Amino acid sequence: MKPHPLILVLGGARSGKSRYAEQLAVRSARPVTYLATAGAPRDDEMRERISLHRTRRPAEWATVEVPLALGEAIGATEGVALVDCLTLWLTNVVLAEMDAEREMVALVAAMAARTGPVVAVANEVGEGIVPTSALGRRFRDLQGVLNQRVAAAATDVVKLVAGCPLIVKPRNEPEPQL
Repeated sequence: MKPHPLILVLGGARSGKSRYAEQLAVRSARPVTYLATAGAPRDDEMRERISLHRTRRPAEWATVEVPLALGEAIGATEGVALVDCLTLWLTNVVLAEMDAEREMVALVAAMAARTGPVVAVANEVGEGIVPTSALGRRFRDLQGVLNQRVAAAATDVVKLVAGCPLIVKPRNEPEPQL
C-alpha cells in the first residue's frame, strides 16, 4: 500500500460504500478515527441509519462527530482517518449557508496535506433523477465538483456498484484511442 494513501470510495445509496471503506480501515491494522459527518439526526429513519453504522464499527475505533469542521478534524487525527461521509458534510455546509467553494477547497487541501491515510466515502449523486428544486440541483452540482476534486487528489478511487468494487483510479488500462 502507498505510504499515505487518500482513497475515495464512491457509490449510490445502499451500494456498500461505507462497509467497503470500513473493511479497508480494518485491514490496515492501524488505529482508526471514524469521522462521522451526519450531525444530529432529524428523524427516526436517520437515527436508525446512524445506529446501524455505529454497531458495525470496531469498539477500539475512536469516533469524532464532525458535521462541519471536517478539514480541521482530519488534520487532528492519528492513524487512519475514515470520513463517512462527504455527502452529509456537504449537506451540512449548504444548509448552514457557508461558502461551499471555500469549504471544499480547504477540505481537499487538508486531505492532501495529511501525513496519514484517509479513506473518504461519498455518494455519486449525478447519475439519478434531476432534482426538481434549485437547491437540489445546486447541491448535486456541488457534490459532483467535490467528488472530482477529491478524486483528483486521491491515490485511489473505488466505485461500489451493488456491493462490487470497481477500481477507477489507478487505472490498469490506458485511455481508449480512436
